[in-house]
Amino acid sequence: MIVVAIVGVCVVLAVLAFLVPRFSRHPERGTQRSLGAGAQAGGKAPGVLGRLLSKPFRSSSRAVGRSGSAGRRTRGRMPF
Repeated sequence: MIVVAIVGVCVVLAVLAFLVPRFSRHPERGTQRSLGAGAQAGGKAPGVLGRLLSKPFRSSSRAVGRSGSAGRRTRGRMPF
């Protein structure tokens, strides 16, 4: 269920970044901030468990950043 939500957020951000690149940065940063808080909370667990609990949040944050930048990059390559 969480994976579907992250994929949905990435798709929405990519479309938003393609249509209105300037206004897509605020939702992207907000999403990354909330995922970063989850990673930080998961990382407080001791040892290997902390890394395992924070890894999904870190990779999701990276995916959100990549989808936003891909939408803006694609918009920049369009001829119009």
